[in-house]
Amino acid sequence: MSPAAKPPPPPDPLPPLREVIARHGLSARKALGQNFLLDLNLTAKIARQAGDLSASDVLEIGPGPGALTRGLLAEGARRVVAIEKDPRCLPALQEIAEAHPGRLEVIEGDAMKIDAARLLAPPVRVVANLPYNVGTELLVRWLTPPEWPPFWQSLTLMFQREVAERIVARPGSKAYGRLSILAQWRSDARIVMSLPPEAFSPPPKVHSAVVHLEALPAPRFAADPAVLEKVVAAAFNQRRKMLRSALKRLSPNIEAHLRAAGIAPTERAENVSIEGFCALARQLEGEIS
Repeated sequence: MSPAAKPPPPPDPLPPLREVIARHGLSARKALGQNFLLDLNLTAKIARQAGDLSASDVLEIGPGPGALTRGLLAEGARRVVAIEKDPRCLPALQEIAEAHPGRLEVIEGDAMKIDAARLLAPPVRVVANLPYNVGTELLVRWLTPPEWPPFWQSLTLMFQREVAERIVARPGSKAYGRLSILAQWRSDARIVMSLPPEAFSPPPKVHSAVVHLEALPAPRFAADPAVLEKVVAAAFNQRRKMLRSALKRLSPNIEAHLRAAGIAPTERAENVSIEGFCALARQLEGEIS
């Protein structure tokens, strides 16, 4: 092996996930949006999609019995902070922490109520099989912090396939909308893996996909975030209407603003680029805040 080659990770000393789940009685709960991954080869592959973890703190949300947690540690994460709401999972996660001294901190609590940024040392990568019931809301929070760049360098997140397609959608497609613009205005977003229902226990009714987002140092186009958010929300709230109708509540001069931004007043939201929405937000900055 050459001096620069990365040594292989040590073998995982812990028992198979099915055994851990059976021993701790960890049946997945629908109310918590739980669908557990059991294949450690698959979770290691997901961890690798986040890039080199050896110099990063990693935030994981909803680790459950710890399949992805084990993958992150096996792939060399400097440190993992895992936030878990379900107290039943804590003993299994504690076993992982004991097998990797000093590299895993488990916090019991609701990720929606915890300021995770203060728990981590930069650079930070977020890697998670997000609970379906809070995944999109967490993503929006991470994409809309008060200041940019955010606390995270990258997000590698699993969603329902439909949500993943909305994140990476381009103008002109039915999936293109508010989530596409929020994600792509400030990050590079791409789908890096697809997973069938049978990869999970219990199998969900939908396919899943892993999306990787790399934070840009600055937004692609100048715009006030609050104004842009209001414009985009109004435009896609009535996406079948022409923009002059969908946005008329924002300004009595909306047609003139649209033309000044290079957008035809008869255009519909799904056909307007991120650059176009940012130009329109700049036009409206004096009228809405």
